Amino acid sequence: MSSKKIIQIDEKVPMKLLIPLSLQHTFAMFGASVLVPIIFGINPSIVLLMNGISTLLFILITKGKAPAYLGSSFAFIGPASIIIANQGFAYAQGGFVVLGIIGCLLALFIRRVGTAWINIVLPPAAMGAVVALIGLELASNTVQGGSIGANLMTDTAATQDFIVFSITLGVAILGSVLFKGFLSTIPILISIVVGYISAAAFGMVDFTPLMEASLFTMPHFQWAKFDVNAILTMLPVLLVLTSEHIGHQVVTSNVVGHDLIKDPGLHRSLFADNLGTALSGLIGGVPTTTYGENIGVMAITRVYSVRVIAGAAIFSICMAFIGPLAAFISTIPGNVIGGVTFLLYGMIGTSGLRLLVESKVDYGKSKNLILTSIVLVSGLSGLTVNFAGIQLKGMILASVVGIVLSVAFYLFERAGLMNESSED
Repeated sequence: MSSKKIIQIDEKVPMKLLIPLSLQHTFAMFGASVLVPIIFGINPSIVLLMNGISTLLFILITKGKAPAYLGSSFAFIGPASIIIANQGFAYAQGGFVVLGIIGCLLALFIRRVGTAWINIVLPPAAMGAVVALIGLELASNTVQGGSIGANLMTDTAATQDFIVFSITLGVAILGSVLFKGFLSTIPILISIVVGYISAAAFGMVDFTPLMEASLFTMPHFQWAKFDVNAILTMLPVLLVLTSEHIGHQVVTSNVVGHDLIKDPGLHRSLFADNLGTALSGLIGGVPTTTYGENIGVMAITRVYSVRVIAGAAIFSICMAFIGPLAAFISTIPGNVIGGVTFLLYGMIGTSGLRLLVESKVDYGKSKNLILTSIVLVSGLSGLTVNFAGIQLKGMILASVVGIVLSVAFYLFERAGLMNESSED
């Protein structure tokens, strides 16, 4: 039995602890969250603002029972890029809004029909593999360079890159198992600070953004524009988002030890997630989604309080208006971010394996062995399938394949065609 204190979902956290715990989540999400608006060529301030607002709305709608940070979604990049190239970002926003509204309607439908169908379309043998892929698929990003990955697997990799990455990762690992008391709840924050200092010592930190940042900034607001073709281009992403959302809620449920699919309910969390996407798209932001990085932080620190997540949301809102704050976090080198996410994504992958173990999946049955095997290979093989203007690959392709196989096996069982007993 671990002696590390667990801070529960509804537990109040003193202000002196709340600030560093919330900052830890802010640092974890920042790099990926601002990367999306950079790819789209828009000002990240509006995205930071809407991420924070969407997270607070999520906490409110889920009655403070589901700790989740809503950051920028990568699922829309493919179709949104097509729309932006042909019609402009405002029409991509229109697609975000409509898709978010349809997602909200789907959530209301789920409220009426319940969630029993999840075990049909993604039984534990498939769901565990999909959840594992949420982390495993992202693992390569941690060492591929750029603003959110260590400069290790690139042509310009140097000894200093490996040193900073190793220091950051080492502190995160050792802090998670050796630190006691309050320090045991902020090993990620400490590893980022130590990694940042080591990176600065090697001259890897570019302070230019901090020096050039205005004290106060104003997010760029613009209204969405709507076009049928743009909306139709965006629609297939709904399957992606729903699969991703269910997977994240299952991961978080395993981490916090409480079934969030049942309480506060998938309908509430899915509604809140899609509402954030619709509102963000309406005024100039990008779609939102629950963030794996923040789930990883909770898994390591065992701090599940929604108040901590709300604190991170408030920091995000502040960064939308206070230039130096966002600029400072943007100076954190990829070697440091990569060192931290190397562990965080691994924790998410392990959560999928934990789901398989705790669900007592019987691999003596061919259907379970095949489901897990095909889902994992589909996600990790690098296979890409183009469908309706979007690319299905990694966890998304694996989810689709898992759903198709799971439903087929269910129908075979109902028809009495399976050569094994359906009893588990």
